[in-house]
Amino acid sequence: MLHSRLQREAVQEAVWAAPGGAACVMRRHIHHLVHYLIHHVNNGIDMKAKRTSGLLGALCVAAATLTVPAQHASAETTLQRIQRTGEVRIGYANEAPFAYTTPDGKVTGESPEIARKIFAKMGVKKVDGVLTEWGSLIPGLRAGRFDVIAAGMYITPERCKQVAFANPQYQIKDTLLVPKGNPKNLHSYADIGKQPDLKLAVMAGAVELANSRDAGVKDAQLMQVPDTTAQLQAVRARRADAAAGTALTMKGLAAKASDQVEAVANFTDDPKHTGYGALAFRPEDTDLRDAVNKQLHDWLGTADHLQTVEPFGFDKSNLTTRTAADICGK
Repeated sequence: MLHSRLQREAVQEAVWAAPGGAACVMRRHIHHLVHYLIHHVNNGIDMKAKRTSGLLGALCVAAATLTVPAQHASAETTLQRIQRTGEVRIGYANEAPFAYTTPDGKVTGESPEIARKIFAKMGVKKVDGVLTEWGSLIPGLRAGRFDVIAAGMYITPERCKQVAFANPQYQIKDTLLVPKGNPKNLHSYADIGKQPDLKLAVMAGAVELANSRDAGVKDAQLMQVPDTTAQLQAVRARRADAAAGTALTMKGLAAKASDQVEAVANFTDDPKHTGYGALAFRPEDTDLRDAVNKQLHDWLGTADHLQTVEPFGFDKSNLTTRTAADICGK
């Protein structure tokens, strides 16, 4: 065993010494080359240092040649790949009406439908949805699991450090989901903060975490859950005294269990908490973001846009002229 290990180390050192060896060692093929050479050592081939270096150098050149197509492929931008294949992957979380999966398996909602329209205008006909939890959307995007976040994600300065946002496609405010009759008389985040024994259910990674903290809600009062279904269940089961989210989302949840819960109609909040939702891209994909922005500029506010989002509760009141750069503070 020790003999084999020393042989492996000797071969690897020879690779580094070989012409172009350092570059070759970075290639995934080197693992196979090392074991190929060790196999021949074990079978009695005399490997003088000079001959080893020369042989490995030649093999490295061959390996580098084999990997050239992969290098060219990796140089292709996301926009170029999408245009070439006619396919794009969107990441989303189940939060109606922004993005969700219907019982028959269709990915829909305000954001996926906008993505379909915009990418169709760019010649991209196939839009595949990748479902994930809300808190995993940005990590999933950055890890390459999908190309775009189409989940109605709010633009915030903190998120702007991690992704490249398109210009916002809507503006909206928050509200609370409470038990029927609003027994705790909750009409603001501050109302919850003033009663330390109350619990507020918020989606992990959602902006409502910061919004509620700004108004005095303590961390001990916050119940972080993975999705809106869990928010509804928490309020129905009285594990939480309220849930927080966008006005449209909370109204949608209330409609699912109107005999047990309701959305607070007269919710008071800081105007700075108004949310601006947009598609999000990897920071290096600014060419893709810019191409999408061009299409959005020409389409948002048109009759086709309003007809597309109307089934999800959006109308002219949700339009905004603010830009991602403005909201990000750039």
